[in-house]
Amino acid sequence: MSLRCEIIPVTAFQQNCSLIWDDATMRGALVDAGGEPQRLLDRARHHGVTIDKMLVTHGHLDHASAVAELAEQLGVPIEGPHEEDKFWIEGLPEAAARYGFPPARSFTPDRWLGHGDTVELGSLRFDVLHCPGHTPGHVVFHHQPSQLAFVGDVLFAGSIGRSDFPRGNHDDLVRSIRERLFPLGDEIRFVPGHGPLSSFGEERRSNPFVADRRFG
Repeated sequence: MSLRCEIIPVTAFQQNCSLIWDDATMRGALVDAGGEPQRLLDRARHHGVTIDKMLVTHGHLDHASAVAELAEQLGVPIEGPHEEDKFWIEGLPEAAARYGFPPARSFTPDRWLGHGDTVELGSLRFDVLHCPGHTPGHVVFHHQPSQLAFVGDVLFAGSIGRSDFPRGNHDDLVRSIRERLFPLGDEIRFVPGHGPLSSFGEERRSNPFVADRRFG
């Protein structure tokens, strides 16, 4: 059994929605279904994947606008983010109108997630890390056997998430990266919400916002 993943950039924001699945059971999930729901379903069908759940790192429009529609259409639960992002999810309809997105519905996750929780997918298990800063309820999904993490908008290749949104906090964001993500190991590769993949080791060495001072 192993984790498989296809990254599908969606909407004008080019948000990296991840179709993930267990190749032993072909049971899968969508991480951050931020738009283009039919395209996401088509990709799952292409791989022969049965979607079992929707996973959400945080409540921003570009990461969550298609979550409610897909969960209802597929009859599957929504897991994540942390409950501190409830206000962002409740504001999805207004945000969609403001940014010219197709209508988006708010939702109540079937399961809010907290630090130390686990998420099951087929025979796979993901560890949940609460990583506030970009938003107060942002979570990260980490699959240790694959040395892969889905970090949403916490960390990018060469940059970090914005913290100038309501209830964002720069100090919390840096602390989340340095104290919760980097300790997972330099070898861990991560899928960010936007842009190319990188590794925690590469960002610890060279990221101008959070690099270890020993490498500065």
